[in-house]
Amino acid sequence: HAAPDDCYLGLRGLRTLATRLDRHQDTGLELAHWLADRPEVARVLHPALPACPGHDVWRRDFTGASGLFGVLLRPGIEKPALAAMLDGLSLFAMGYSWGGYESLILPTHPGAIRTASAWDHPGPSLRIHAGLEHVDDLIQDLDKGFARLAAAA
Repeated sequence: HAAPDDCYLGLRGLRTLATRLDRHQDTGLELAHWLADRPEVARVLHPALPACPGHDVWRRDFTGASGLFGVLLRPGIEKPALAAMLDGLSLFAMGYSWGGYESLILPTHPGAIRTASAWDHPGPSLRIHAGLEHVDDLIQDLDKGFARLAAAA
């Protein structure tokens, strides 16, 4: 059973759920398009992008997207440079998203946990959750992060 306070918080969140999900989707798509044009990025894994594997299935089965997606960085980026990029972000916190409103980013290592197929991307990867912050501010934060990455490389 759920406690009364948990029920209250769940019901309170439902009132703004559609608005928040629309914002997560729009911000996530704008970030995904911006990241796809970055020279440091090899591929963006966002199901709403036509170049993403599985896009046809997503288009068939879904009417929208979330703000959660992956980014494959180009090979050759070393851990210290990636750490310089991520450690200096001011709007993106480090962590997983379980339905929060904040923007989050994490380096990921899919090869360590893949079982159905091998992970063959040789570069680092990131998990991004686009929150409710203004997309221009998030882009500026990432842009400064990429500048730190380049300086540390």
